[in-house]
Amino acid sequence: MGADLFEIGVNTAKLLVIFLMMVQIVPLLVWVERRGSAYIQNRFGPNRVGPLGLTQLLADAVKFIFKEEFIPDKNRRFIFYAAPVVALIPGALAFAAIPLSIPISVETFELFGQSWGPYTFLFQGYEVGIGIVFVLGVSSLGAYALLMAGYGSSNKYSMFGALRASAQMISYELALGLSLVGILLIFNTFDFQQIIDAQKGQMVIAGNALPLPNWGIFYQPIGFILFVIAVFAETNRLPFDLPEAESELVAGYHTEYGGIKMNMFYIGEYGHMLVASGLMVTFYFGGYNLPWFLPQAEELIASYGNVMAAVILHLVFLAKVGLFLWIFVWVRWTIPRFRYDQLMDLGWKTMLPWALANTIITAIVVFWMRS
Repeated sequence: MGADLFEIGVNTAKLLVIFLMMVQIVPLLVWVERRGSAYIQNRFGPNRVGPLGLTQLLADAVKFIFKEEFIPDKNRRFIFYAAPVVALIPGALAFAAIPLSIPISVETFELFGQSWGPYTFLFQGYEVGIGIVFVLGVSSLGAYALLMAGYGSSNKYSMFGALRASAQMISYELALGLSLVGILLIFNTFDFQQIIDAQKGQMVIAGNALPLPNWGIFYQPIGFILFVIAVFAETNRLPFDLPEAESELVAGYHTEYGGIKMNMFYIGEYGHMLVASGLMVTFYFGGYNLPWFLPQAEELIASYGNVMAAVILHLVFLAKVGLFLWIFVWVRWTIPRFRYDQLMDLGWKTMLPWALANTIITAIVVFWMRS
């Protein structure tokens, strides 16, 4: 956490701020999804409470907090109450491990008659040397929340939804992991910061410069497509929302939940969307880096000083993440839901073979290029 009280305090505050960032972005995403779906379907969307319906989010929050608690008679109480908490934690832990901008350097200074520093604060909650292994491991714990919700509710629809969710996550985690092996082979590291640094500048292959930024998507286009499809399935978003298919299962694993507990499931789902978007940006779109053809912009940003440069590049990262979050919303209101047998066939018979083939071909090409 740090070498002295000041560093420990700043690192603790970072964890709290990043968690609050994830929680506070959920109401905004809900508003974007409502307004976006309304435009897509030629409806008005929220427009009564506040300008553009923005304070509808506050009204919803009040409703969630004061809504009457409903508990099934035959529930398994501890599991029933623990499930929403378990749904919330993995997304927060995973998002805190992703670098959001360049580190901030603080020179030595005097305070309370004592010298402090120098410090280098990372623009992330904490640094894990094997970042992607940690994120994939933590994110996979989200399946336990859905299982706990279904089992703890003692409801057949909830149980069916929980079983679907666990089978779906297991099926697509294989393709998800394999789709990332190619990018890890190319950058030769598990560390997020090293992967982002490796994507700076212009793309060069066999000594020839190409008019493209050195981003992972140009090295691994098939891996990127497989990763996008797999994270849609992992986050239970349409067209992969079979665990909560309202036409078949009422509301799936959270049928018996309401009020603040239901809200925690929403935060967990949107938190996983945020993590998935952050990983796409980190692995395939240069993280917080600008494209190589904007050197003047990079020089201008650097001239503002370390702290201002970190803030500007953080906004660049958020803009890229926001684009992918909008794609999540766009796809939900554009593509119809799969049948469950189609979902399983896609995961095992299409995604997995393509991910294996992409990994093998990438390994052969990387070995040949390096030798």
